[in-house]
Amino acid sequence: MDAFSTLKQKKKKRTLNNSVFTALYTLSVWGLYLLFLPIILLFSFKKKYRRSIPARFFLWHNPPLPEGRIWFHACSFGETRALKPLIEALDADEVALTTTTQTGFEEAKKVAETVRYLPFEPLLWLWVRPQKVLVVMEAELWYLLFYLAKRSGAKTMLINARISDRSYRSYLRFAWFYRKIFANIDEVYAQSETDKRRLLELGAKDVKVTGNIKLAQPAKATRRYAKPEGIVVTAASTHEGEEEGILDAFVAWKKRHPDAKLLLVPRHPERFGKVAAVAESAAREAGLSFSRWSEEAALDADIVLIDAMGELVNFYAISDIVVLGGAFVPVGGHNPAEVIPFGCRLVSGREIFNQKAMFSAVEGAIFCDLETLETALDRALEGEPLRLETAVSLEPLFEGMANVV
Repeated sequence: MDAFSTLKQKKKKRTLNNSVFTALYTLSVWGLYLLFLPIILLFSFKKKYRRSIPARFFLWHNPPLPEGRIWFHACSFGETRALKPLIEALDADEVALTTTTQTGFEEAKKVAETVRYLPFEPLLWLWVRPQKVLVVMEAELWYLLFYLAKRSGAKTMLINARISDRSYRSYLRFAWFYRKIFANIDEVYAQSETDKRRLLELGAKDVKVTGNIKLAQPAKATRRYAKPEGIVVTAASTHEGEEEGILDAFVAWKKRHPDAKLLLVPRHPERFGKVAAVAESAAREAGLSFSRWSEEAALDADIVLIDAMGELVNFYAISDIVVLGGAFVPVGGHNPAEVIPFGCRLVSGREIFNQKAMFSAVEGAIFCDLETLETALDRALEGEPLRLETAVSLEPLFEGMANVV
């Protein structure tokens, strides 16, 4: 048997193995779908999922994308917003955008004209149509998404790719599975050299380091609010287990800075009511005033709950210090770069395992625990505004898409 025949047989065997794996994987996710169907139906009645679950799991008002587009996919609000400069550089009728969360979907409608929820994996067999390119953000590593896009003729790209310290071991345990996924991804653009090394270990090919594209687009205020007198501290994107400690630190700090105000901005809207009760109680015990933005749209109180979506950068614009949530509990942190255009000082917790590349690209962040937040606020007040250390270029991503389009 000559070398050509041997290679041909190996390719045939590999194709057969991939087909068997895809069939077994599809049957498995269909099984999970049917098993959890009652729970899915139950969750579909919750306000948070009232639109996303019917669209994703039952294709309700969620038709396939038009064919021949550059198909972008992102999970949530921040990732969707980060795609804006890429999408705006293309013609509207060239682009389609999918997302998985309701907040991501609402942001997507501001970014692109053709927007859908990404269906649950087995439903993609019924939904995917031929596209020119599939561009997926960060860690949305769905096997059937890449397999079916590639099968229908699309070039596939994973951009802003990252693997956090915390999730790295889990990825390695299932490295055999991720190699199957990366076999269907043509190009990978990583946030850092560490991410590149880890991605290569998992079978990624043609990996380039471009930095975090969230740094490529400076945040801009969409509305202008008058800055209150005194020091404005914004506790941004807070999570369960963070608000109490932040309130305690602020109340103690305010005794030495009586003109200070706290704007409290929870990450998830379904927690607004609970956080309002906690903040109002803390304010009452300390003899401070409290208000909700949704009720008064005023910043006169000592503590104001910002219970509105899409307003965070507008309050960064009038803030002196930002206490960035999601890092005082093991959530992984949030994007620090959004505060840079507004000259804010930044205080963060230490649990930034999902945002290490972002924090390594900025200078001036102050890290602390909730127990030492009061002292950190003093350091921030005397310190320098957060600043960008590393610039990011989107040119490699445009070149990657241009090679097909």
